[in-house]
Amino acid sequence: MTHGDDCCTTAEDGADSDQQQPLILERVEKEAGKSCKTVVLQRLKKHCSCTPKKAKSKILGFFPILKWLPRYQLRDWLLGDVMSGLIVGILLVPQSIAYSLLASQDPIYGLYTSFFSSIIYTILGSSRHISVGIFGVLCLLVGQVVDRELALAGYLTESSISRNDSAVLLAGQGNGSIGVQCDRSCYAITVGATVTFTAGVYQVLMGIFQVGFVSVYLSDSLLSGFATGASLTILTSQFKYLLGLKIPRPQGWFTLFKTWYSILTNLGNTNICDLVTSLVCLLILIPTKELNDRFKAKLKAPIPFELFVVIIATLASHFGRFNTDYGSGVAGDIPTGFLPPQLPSWSLIPNVAIDAFSIAIVGFAITVSLSEMFAKKHGYTVDANQEMYAIGFCNILPSFFRCFTTSAALTKTLVKESTGCQTQMSGLVSALVLLLVLLVIAPLFYSLQKCVLAVIIVVNLRGALRKFTDIPRMWRVNHVDTSIWLVTMLTSSLVNTELGLLVGVLVSAFCVLGRTQQVQVLELGRATTREHYEDLSSYRGLQTHPGVAVFRYEAPLYYANQSMFKKSLYKCVGLNPVKEKTRRLKFKKKSKQQEGVADATNIKSEKEDEATATVTLMPDEKSSLRSIVIDCSAVLFLDTAGVNALKDVRKDYGELGVKVVLAQCNTSVLDTLERGGYYPDKKGGDGGESRIVFLTIADAVRYIQSLSAPNGDCDTKY
Repeated sequence: MTHGDDCCTTAEDGADSDQQQPLILERVEKEAGKSCKTVVLQRLKKHCSCTPKKAKSKILGFFPILKWLPRYQLRDWLLGDVMSGLIVGILLVPQSIAYSLLASQDPIYGLYTSFFSSIIYTILGSSRHISVGIFGVLCLLVGQVVDRELALAGYLTESSISRNDSAVLLAGQGNGSIGVQCDRSCYAITVGATVTFTAGVYQVLMGIFQVGFVSVYLSDSLLSGFATGASLTILTSQFKYLLGLKIPRPQGWFTLFKTWYSILTNLGNTNICDLVTSLVCLLILIPTKELNDRFKAKLKAPIPFELFVVIIATLASHFGRFNTDYGSGVAGDIPTGFLPPQLPSWSLIPNVAIDAFSIAIVGFAITVSLSEMFAKKHGYTVDANQEMYAIGFCNILPSFFRCFTTSAALTKTLVKESTGCQTQMSGLVSALVLLLVLLVIAPLFYSLQKCVLAVIIVVNLRGALRKFTDIPRMWRVNHVDTSIWLVTMLTSSLVNTELGLLVGVLVSAFCVLGRTQQVQVLELGRATTREHYEDLSSYRGLQTHPGVAVFRYEAPLYYANQSMFKKSLYKCVGLNPVKEKTRRLKFKKKSKQQEGVADATNIKSEKEDEATATVTLMPDEKSSLRSIVIDCSAVLFLDTAGVNALKDVRKDYGELGVKVVLAQCNTSVLDTLERGGYYPDKKGGDGGESRIVFLTIADAVRYIQSLSAPNGDCDTKY
């Protein structure tokens, strides 16, 4: 097969050697490269030009509700959407209040967050089924930033002051004015809203620059390990509420150990009323939630036991005067209505920019993975970049109304789908339920104990904590993925939550690099019945060709593994050409030094010894090796170092009289070899012989054998 004239010529497989017809494949000439200026102008023209059709397409793409709402099937879909919306809305009420604890916010802000995100995602989201709102892991991340900034701003910890106390700090927060009085609660939501705004800006920018592909770098094992590790941190953070302890949330690394140390040293201050309430709620919620899970196929909708527990516990706390008589911590005043919009604190953005980026990535990755999972299940598609826009605006716009970060939530999405959801109309129904609570019902939760909210959070962690029982099965399926899961989980829980995500990404990347570096060169043999080559160590009955060895490298060849490729090839061949050349040079040098004093007989003897030594340096089974065929079918790409490695292999073995040829290279590899100078110039002295490449291993083997045959020339060479 000749590559020099942009054509590929091989002998036709299976034909008789005397009657072979060349197979000629002519390469398509690629269009000459365009200048950067031309490319930029063309893209600007494409994206900036405006026609009525293009404008309509852009608007419909950015607001998916305009596509599905006019085609809404009222009779078939309305009942399912209303039912699922009502049920999710009822579940959101206690969970929104509960997860506000994780974000270090007052309960009202959790209700705001769920309300606004439900409406915005209905308008901008491309998924029909996911439920967007508060998510435990993101609440934890936001809460850690809020507590850190509260400590830096000089606010007292919860052990000395509650959110409803009147301590104030003169600071330029809120709308940027100076000297505005802002108490602890006010400053906490200012920090939370600023983090949310910044994360939303990151997500929208990633959507604008079409970088939705970043989610592919967060594997399922990484996300699962991160969520499980964060769940352990969440579980630990709620124990102080279960016991009624007023201890601050520790900052920095190893918060899990610091929290448990604080809990154990303060056990003597346990509030018995909170402890008894927590145990009773746990004894009620855990079995009832299990019943919901067991009979979910028979139940048309899950029974909202959480709401029942919240109502009963609120009544018991109110009439039992748990707060005043027993010192039990309660939710406190929850105002009705909405607060006026407020700008984020611009001065805080530099402090929270890095935290917001990790929050943005986690929120987007979880939303996209859930969207694609349910879209595949129900036979439609979602746009990752549109999801980026949707979740970004679900953070940016609500941040002006004192909300914190949101994303899709698996538990509520499963409930939403299982109760008959057809479109995001169910999100509007859930928003109406939350609106009713915000306008009328919210103040009734004044006496709700915080320990009850902590119980709700703990019970909802059951799914993430069950992952520990899957570790043996995960290990049997894939050791590498399980290792990534374990490293990410342990780092997220034991060291630092945000660091766990970074470590998980780095470990995943190193695992990919490690796999390419651990690939070994395989020697191939030919099947007896057809011209098919496979690994000699994996299959029985394969045959080899005398004087011709066939090898395969099953990885890309680039700077990180080119040295390993050469070592593996030399080991598999059984002949290291570099060492062999060094030995020969040493022997020749020694022979020349002795020529002046040796007589003719000795010189003759030395030459015979040299010939003998050269043969003994080569293993017996490789002594007749004349040619090497390298199967490049699994080499997806090469870089400059990879091309140089192939050059070195061909040159070093060529100096020992062993010819190296490549087979089954894809077109991108051929182009890289051409640009890298692997093939000599067409005017070179080899007559273009070194420019021959092959479409199949069989063609390469026949060509090599023809060179050693009497009067043998490659009869497929043109």
